[in-house]
Amino acid sequence: MSSSPDAPSVVDGPAVATDTHGWHLSTAGIPLDPLRWRALFVIAIAQLMIILDASIVNLALPSAKAELGIADADQQWVVTGYALAFGGLLLLGGRIADYIGRKRAFIIGLIGFAGASALGGIAATGTLLFAARGLQGVFAALLAPAALSLITVTFHEPKERARAFGVYGAIAGGGAALGLLLGGVLTEYLSWRWCFLVNVPIAIVAVLLAVPFIRESRADGTAQYDVLGAITVSVGLVALVYGFTKAAPHSFTESAHWTEPATLAWFGLALVMLVSFFVIENRVSNPLVPMRILLDRNRGASYLVSLIVGVGLFAMFLFLGLYLQVVKGYSPIVAGFAFLPFSVGIILGAGVASQLLPRVGPKPLMVPGLLMGASGLFWLSRLEYDSAYVTHVLPAMLLISLGMAFNFIPVSTTALHGIGKADAGVGSALLNTSQQVGGAVGTALLNTVAVAATTAFIAVNGTTTAAGMKPALTAGYTHAFEVGSGFLVLAALVSFFMFTIGKDAVKEDDEDAPVAHVG
Repeated sequence: MSSSPDAPSVVDGPAVATDTHGWHLSTAGIPLDPLRWRALFVIAIAQLMIILDASIVNLALPSAKAELGIADADQQWVVTGYALAFGGLLLLGGRIADYIGRKRAFIIGLIGFAGASALGGIAATGTLLFAARGLQGVFAALLAPAALSLITVTFHEPKERARAFGVYGAIAGGGAALGLLLGGVLTEYLSWRWCFLVNVPIAIVAVLLAVPFIRESRADGTAQYDVLGAITVSVGLVALVYGFTKAAPHSFTESAHWTEPATLAWFGLALVMLVSFFVIENRVSNPLVPMRILLDRNRGASYLVSLIVGVGLFAMFLFLGLYLQVVKGYSPIVAGFAFLPFSVGIILGAGVASQLLPRVGPKPLMVPGLLMGASGLFWLSRLEYDSAYVTHVLPAMLLISLGMAFNFIPVSTTALHGIGKADAGVGSALLNTSQQVGGAVGTALLNTVAVAATTAFIAVNGTTTAAGMKPALTAGYTHAFEVGSGFLVLAALVSFFMFTIGKDAVKEDDEDAPVAHVG
């Protein structure tokens, strides 16, 4: 039996409204893309690749360092080169994606990321490897906000949007742990170079699937870029991250470098550039970051929580990885597998959180979730050098992963709720920027805490033997876990007092905002 295109069509029983093209309509009357779940699959592939690359090199670094002759003082650039470029350029990448088209930016980002990965995989010198990591960060800064904003403009039904952000949250939370596992496997059985080369076939597959499955969308209006704003915020963020990197001590025999002229100069540059950025954004007609985005109470709280969580959670990945390899003596692959339960916990927690979010709203999930994460980190702060993995590490890791799943999904949803499709790219970029900057700050700050605690332990116990260093290092790592736990408690307080939005967070609420062209 046939029916008019404008009449409700029957799908599995209930009546579903359709538009003149036969597309089903959301409860808000917006056409639902029939390819949206295939598009989500492609977006998930790209997002996983980005998240993996932030951690996959951690277990490959010793092998790369030995083969390329990278000095101890320079090895940090393999990690920070990516974070600096990624965090510093995300805002510009988000705005570019809004205007040139998110699908186009997505595909360009994938191709560029694959090329940079291939360059890293064939690098013959440390300098070339550092450059490749920076180039990966540049294209990730275009790819990441395009991916997240595509979810925002593709899913309109509240339950579907929550489910889509659930997939994104599971990847964001569990991808880092999977990166450690994959890095260990590739390094041990193939070569550290495959930690880079593996991105090439993944990116190619994603590009081939993106062409038919993802629909183009872009902001209306003339593509005018706030170049001065882009320069000031990029330089400011890079200077801030590098300032914290410079402040960190480089050995257990020296103190932190907070007051050294070079460190203060970087922080001073960051302050000048970031203040200049906000002055510029309030005066130009086409701001890189419209102040209406930051001044929205719930959205601003989302970015702040994301920043604080980035600082605190980094303790788990960095110092637990060191504890398992340096103190417990795990091989790269065994250490990678030891992190696998974290990914499992994130995936399970994300499934539960995506179901609950439309029913209870973000705050009832975020506050308990952050407190669970804080409890897990505090549990890790009780570790001894001879603690057993099954009884001490595993339960704490599962508690953290479940708690973080209850945070990642609501914070992503709330950050982009009602933002308007014209600003979806820059809103997504701000969320990623807060995570990257928080993680970079956490690297330096928590490393300072750990080294200071280890140095104090050695001074009291008077030993630097191999056996004596295990409890000394453990003392440093556990102090870092303790401080990280405090940051998650702070994030829970911010969530409790600042968030006012309820179940509407997952509803389509941007029909009155500037409309994007969808093709």
